[in-house]
Formats: sequence, structure tokens, C-alpha cells
Amino acid sequence: MTVPEIMTQLQSHGSESIKKILLKHGVKEPFFGVKIEHLKTIQKKVKTDYRLALDLYATGNADAMYLAGLIAPDDKMTKADLQTWVEQAVSNNISEYTVPWVASGSNYGFELATEWINAPEEHIAAAGWSTLSNLVALKPDAELNIPSLRLLLVKVSKTIHQADNRVRYTMNGFVISAGTYVTALTKDAMATAEQIGGVTVDMNGTACKVPDAAGYIIKIQNMGTPVKKKKKVKC
Repeated sequence: MTVPEIMTQLQSHGSESIKKILLKHGVKEPFFGVKIEHLKTIQKKVKTDYRLALDLYATGNADAMYLAGLIAPDDKMTKADLQTWVEQAVSNNISEYTVPWVASGSNYGFELATEWINAPEEHIAAAGWSTLSNLVALKPDAELNIPSLRLLLVKVSKTIHQADNRVRYTMNGFVISAGTYVTALTKDAMATAEQIGGVTVDMNGTACKVPDAAGYIIKIQNMGTPVKKKKKVKC
């Protein structure tokens, strides 16, 4: 499939009602308002395609950018590709889902995530913390830098309440992921969660809530069995 063919399909599946919902959730124009199910249909046809993924992302259309992440072969993405993607990821669904999914499956996930979290741009910093959340959920513990992740939890405890809006949200998500998926970090994540307490995030009038990190980790602990790592993070 070509970019023009896909863009025509995306436009045909666009919905004004879906657009209104996505706008409230931080998706920015241009986009058509395509349901994920329609993107998945195209994904099944294409499977993975490096060049097509780059070209779709370059359109700047949020629907096409999301699809690009679904079909991107993560291991073929270069550092330059990922840096370009994060800089252009101004929509929340792209900065907090698409780019982190691809980055965490690439060869540069941890390296770039630890750079991005210090970026002055809110969407890049948020992408960094979300990438870290995906990494701890996806990678075997033996492949993770546990001491560095422990220090990042300390960073969260010291800075989360002064961070930008979406950065607070993704920092909180990292605490939950670290405490849930990495046994060696559960106590540290719980201590961080208790220290930061409730995290306030402006959800732009939507019904979305900020998860209580401590409560979430306790709930997982009470299940009595370690949570299995994810086989994939893209959805």
C-alpha cells in the first residue's frame, strides 16, 4: 500500500464525533478521527514496513502517525528516526503511546528515554517517562539497569509535583510500572508512591482519572503472584 492510498482510506473512515473526543484527549490537528479498529485493519494488511512507517509519520496527520507506530519494525528504527519522531509528537496519543512503544522495542530505548525526560518540551519529557514505563513492562529484568531505574524513582519523588502537566501523568505511570513489573523495584516504587501521594493532572474535562500509584501497587501485591512481562506494548 502507498501513502496516498492509506490516507484516502483514513479519510474515508474519519468521524467528526471521534475527532471531538480525541481533541479533548490532547490529539492535535490535522487528523480525521479514525477508530483504532480501522487502523488495525490496515496494519494487518501491511504488517511491518519501515519506509512506509516513516513516510506516514512524516505526513503530520495524527491518525497516520499512530498507524506508522503500529507498522514500524522497531529494531530497524535509528536514533535519528526516533529523535525526529519524538520532536514531532505533539499529540498526547503519539508522544505517550506511539513513540514510546516503538522506542521501547528499538535498540535505543533506555538511552533515549533518559535523555528525553530532561527535555524542556513537555511532550518530549512525557514521551521519555512513558518509554521507561514500557521498557520495564517489556524487557526481562536481566536486561534492565536496575540501579539507574532506582535513581529515576528518586528523581520522580523529588520533581513530580513541579513537573509539567503530562509529565506528571507519565511520571506517575512509571512508578506504577516499575512497582508492578520489576520485583527488585517494588519496595522502592512503593516508597516513592507513598512519598508523592496524590498527583494532580488537568485531564481537560474528560472522565479520565490519575491512578493512585500506591493503591495500584498494593492491589498487584495482594494478588500474590508476580505480574508477567508483556509480550508486546503496541495496541
